[in-house]
Amino acid sequence: MSGKTAENTEELDALLYDGTRMRVGPTSDQDVSDHIERGGRAGEIYRRLRDLRDRYADEIRARYPQIPRRVSGYNLDQLLPENGFNVARALVGSESTLVTVLGATMRLVDWPAHRSLLVAGFEDIFAAADDVPAIVQHGPLALEGLDEELINDARAKGMNVEDIAYLPDGRGWLMIELGGATKEEADARAREVMRDLRKNTALTDIRLLNDPKDEAHIWKVRESGLGATAFIPNKPDAWEGWEDSAVPPDKFADYLRDFRKLTDEYGYQCALYGHFGQGCLHCRITFDLYTAPGVEKWRSFLDDAADLVIGYGGSLSGEHGDGQQRAELLPKMYGPQLIEAFREFKSIWDPDGKMNPGKVVDPYPITSNLRLGPEWRPLEVKTHFAYPEDKGDFAHASLRCVGVGKCRRHEGGTMCPSYMATREEIHSTRGRARLLFEMMRGETITDGWRSEEVHEALDLCLACKGCKSDCPVNVDMATYKAEFYSHYYKGRMRPRQAYALGLIYWWSRLASRAPRLANFATHARGVSALVKKAGGIAPQRDAPVFAEQPFRAWFKTHQARNPGGDRVILWPDTFNNFFHTDVARATVEVLEAAGCRVELPPKILCCGRPLYDYGMLDLAKRLLRQTVRALRDEIAAGTPIVGMEPSCIAVFRDELPNLLPLDEDAKRLSKQVFTLAEFLSDRTFSPPRLKRTALYFGHCHHRSVMGTHPDTGLLKKMGVDVQEVQATCCGLAGSFGFEAGERYEVSVKAGEGEHGILPTVREAGLDTIVVADGFSCQTQIEQLTHRRGLHLAQVLTMAAGRGPARVPPESDVQRDGGTRDRSRARIAIGAALAGAAVVAGRAARKKRASR
Repeated sequence: MSGKTAENTEELDALLYDGTRMRVGPTSDQDVSDHIERGGRAGEIYRRLRDLRDRYADEIRARYPQIPRRVSGYNLDQLLPENGFNVARALVGSESTLVTVLGATMRLVDWPAHRSLLVAGFEDIFAAADDVPAIVQHGPLALEGLDEELINDARAKGMNVEDIAYLPDGRGWLMIELGGATKEEADARAREVMRDLRKNTALTDIRLLNDPKDEAHIWKVRESGLGATAFIPNKPDAWEGWEDSAVPPDKFADYLRDFRKLTDEYGYQCALYGHFGQGCLHCRITFDLYTAPGVEKWRSFLDDAADLVIGYGGSLSGEHGDGQQRAELLPKMYGPQLIEAFREFKSIWDPDGKMNPGKVVDPYPITSNLRLGPEWRPLEVKTHFAYPEDKGDFAHASLRCVGVGKCRRHEGGTMCPSYMATREEIHSTRGRARLLFEMMRGETITDGWRSEEVHEALDLCLACKGCKSDCPVNVDMATYKAEFYSHYYKGRMRPRQAYALGLIYWWSRLASRAPRLANFATHARGVSALVKKAGGIAPQRDAPVFAEQPFRAWFKTHQARNPGGDRVILWPDTFNNFFHTDVARATVEVLEAAGCRVELPPKILCCGRPLYDYGMLDLAKRLLRQTVRALRDEIAAGTPIVGMEPSCIAVFRDELPNLLPLDEDAKRLSKQVFTLAEFLSDRTFSPPRLKRTALYFGHCHHRSVMGTHPDTGLLKKMGVDVQEVQATCCGLAGSFGFEAGERYEVSVKAGEGEHGILPTVREAGLDTIVVADGFSCQTQIEQLTHRRGLHLAQVLTMAAGRGPARVPPESDVQRDGGTRDRSRARIAIGAALAGAAVVAGRAARKKRASR
């Protein structure tokens, strides 16, 4: 709608390598003369720029493609008189080879108040591109295209399955967005386009979407193009390497057909998508970048691809720039004279060649400095996880990040809470992935699993799994962190909080024998402070109260309502078995109301969720094997298992098949564990009605691994006016937010940030229910807002008239036989802290003895 960045830049505050600082923009002839007359470094620059323009003006006019997306090369055309000698726009897109930009004055563009989205399906992507010139005449805000290959790739990865269903019939699609001052005007413009498109016999279907939610589904399909076409199961890896060429829009269809012929000649595969209205094509191609013949073939392809796009009057790059990847091809596009002009232009700003050398001007050869190439020999490592999406290869997993930087966003979404809190690259998913890659390459980081640099980067990772779903290429940093920690600490003592919190399952079992004593140790003044210090726990955190009676003990005396009902196994996780037993009892009540006969596993078990945070993977595998053995008969019978704690359910879905990839029962079990909402949605269950408003906050692992649609759908079915909070991680993240020091600080910042959950909860009315299934989420909300988060099961019992009728922030709802409310209970991880001191002391004595 508004053109390239250069066309919207008015002024730049630029810093040169030699320390000169200049504010540049459009410059009249008189202003240029004045600058030159004043002399100095700035005067010299303006004098040389004017001289360069005068000598090369005719060649610039003759050789520069007049297309919407000409990004390759320097913007020397902006120095021409007809463009106002705009020095700022000449510098835009120069890829740090000239100056460092300290500030920019930008042109603001009116955004139409109303928009309408058309989605048109065609026989193929080429037929779709044929209609681009006609559609452009209607002045669309956006005109995007995508082909059948991209959709097939997304389906193969299980991506956007619900969103893809909104596409009309076809094998190639155009997304056409029109704007207007009113909705009626926008729709009218859209219908004009529809009338024109229906004249095309290659059109198979067309839809006008008016619901913003429907439009969001379609945009999600298009925006995930990069992720959908990277690392496809059972296909060769597709890479960047020729991914943003651009031609005149009226020649785009023919270019697309010829480009497909070229990739076919080379035996390459790729999906085709991009900004069709501006003639810009995106694709990731199955180059072989591992072998010498593969690299040679890729280099040959680049020559042919460059010749093709230049033959159509296009640009090697229409978006990403040249860098090293395309700079060696610039002489084909601009000729020797303009290449010399580029060299002079750089020397004006950076005479010593210090700014990003080897890019654009006098570039490194394309095939040098490759990230992969025939010299790629990653560190050989044995891993605990199987990495099935990466062919069992951790080195391949370290290659996943392609540097898009979505993890550096400041707005909502789960990924990446540590970056949102610190704003430091090292604490972003991308920064961590880069260090893991360097570790596997073994050149910059040479000590492998013992790397302090990698450990530092992973230290503030909350293991929220947000990147597993939010990252376009599904970088799974939580898994990588657990893997790294397991090797980093092999044969070493872990921090004391690892034993205090990581072993919470065992400490809880011990504390359940004398819960009042455990509660005294973790809450009595003076004593609790010593316990926290011994366990490495933040003094600001308070411990939860152990239930007087664990849930499993209560269940032994429970009279089943449906002895003849459908059998279902309820998984009593550590948190709901020993702490929040009211959640477990409510879940039993709901399942029985749904006609089920509820049973528990034959013995006390644990999925080992807290162990992953500290890399205790050998112990985690032992617990999982124990679980599989104990449930073998139920697995064989296909008995459904319902979990209450989202992070524990995620273990069964994610970690279990990844740690035990050859165990068929483990695979079966991973498909038999459900959230409460998932289980109920598959039954003919009529939930009780509840006319209330609710904030629904999904646990990070819930959002990333299972998805929250069944939960919000069930709440809506109950009549609840539900708002799903699109916030980042709550910040507590299991044990993370309990730890003293920087982790506690990041925990609070993540929850309190502009897009954190805590401000939203505080702003909610007192009659608004806060629904949060995760133990961590409930803890963070209750401790830092004094509001109480309810589990979905509790909301269902409330609707049935057997739960709390109102949940104000100062709620005194009682738990387990006289146990005080969690807001008074002071949230954290109880007797685990007391046990930490014992373990740390024994370990220290053992270490001294061994010495």
